[in-house]
Amino acid sequence: MMIRVMIAQQKKKMPATTENNHNQGSFLGRISIRRNQVMSMSMDGSHDTECEEMELFQRHVAERFAELLSCTDEPEAFMSIGWLRKLLDEFLCCEAEFKAVLLMGRDPFQIAKPPLDKLLPELLDRIIKSLDVCNAVSFGIDSLRNIQRLAEIVLSALDQTLIGDGQVRRAKKALSALLSAMLHEDKDGGITKGTERSRSFGRRGNKDKDRSAAAPFRSLSWTMPKNWSAAKQIHAMSSNLAAPRGNESSGLALPVFIMNTVLVFVLWTLVAALPCQERNGLGTHFQMPRNLSWAQPITALQERISEEWKKKEKKGTVGLLEEMQKMEKIAQWLLDFADSFQFPAEADKLEEVKAQVEELADICRKMEEGLEPLQLQIREVFHRVVRTRTEFLHVLDQAAKLNIPTS
Repeated sequence: MMIRVMIAQQKKKMPATTENNHNQGSFLGRISIRRNQVMSMSMDGSHDTECEEMELFQRHVAERFAELLSCTDEPEAFMSIGWLRKLLDEFLCCEAEFKAVLLMGRDPFQIAKPPLDKLLPELLDRIIKSLDVCNAVSFGIDSLRNIQRLAEIVLSALDQTLIGDGQVRRAKKALSALLSAMLHEDKDGGITKGTERSRSFGRRGNKDKDRSAAAPFRSLSWTMPKNWSAAKQIHAMSSNLAAPRGNESSGLALPVFIMNTVLVFVLWTLVAALPCQERNGLGTHFQMPRNLSWAQPITALQERISEEWKKKEKKGTVGLLEEMQKMEKIAQWLLDFADSFQFPAEADKLEEVKAQVEELADICRKMEEGLEPLQLQIREVFHRVVRTRTEFLHVLDQAAKLNIPTS
């Protein structure tokens, strides 16, 4: 009963879409009903129900990531802030369904015996490693806000009917700082050092607002060791990720493997998209299973992201976030314009500047609207996996106590 109440509370807190809430709610309800029915059934009936639940879980995972994969046909949507928010939404839904399959109405002894006695500790260890990645990625989002401030300086300088030498010099200074931050974000533990000076460019009177925006995240660690590497952390999480074989491939080991895979893939994607400390070799650190039907859309996404990462890794840019890719191109174009500027500028050149400034303004608007909700979702992932780890430890502890012989 306690576990069912816990699942119900999670459903209320989950920042999921309406469709995902419907799918998840029907899934959890179906498991609850079927588990109640199984109490009066034979062991064969229980096994059939368990197989049905795991089949349903696999199908939901495949459907969720297939929908994410369909967005790759829309260049402006793939790896955008909105796409990453949907990715985290799907992860939270998968995580709740996973616990429903493994925990809801189940005897603690079932998840304390082989092979779960080995696989669950590995999952709990990955969760610990994932917390550092959540911290690093959340810290990277703050760095993106600094870049956004630089872009807003460019807008205030160039969004003018008449552009003169003073406006161009101001824009050029901000553009140089912006591109420098993007090109060196993997050095010295992230791009924050490269963008700390940008705060002097910001609008006055925003310090209290900035502190207020950061306040909800104080429970996360904001300092990473200088030798910490996001790429190495992802590699450590994926190094012993092996699919279950034989009889284990149709038992409870399967949902554990699926959840391990989804966890590693989602964090790997966030690290590839957002500024994160030391990401060299990230594209070679994660291999997906290719022969499992539920994993096919995840594999396709992983291959697509890997291809893009290898192209960008050579340049050492800010990552694969769609908004940052566009901003980099616009910033470089505007910097070239500033370098060759002579007053008065030609009318057709001013029209081109106006178009670039409008596109930059649209990017800043998307960042203003999307970065904080994205950071809140990363925070939710952080706390959700912490709760998951605590719940599994509690159940394993229950099993251990029940197994102690009475004197």
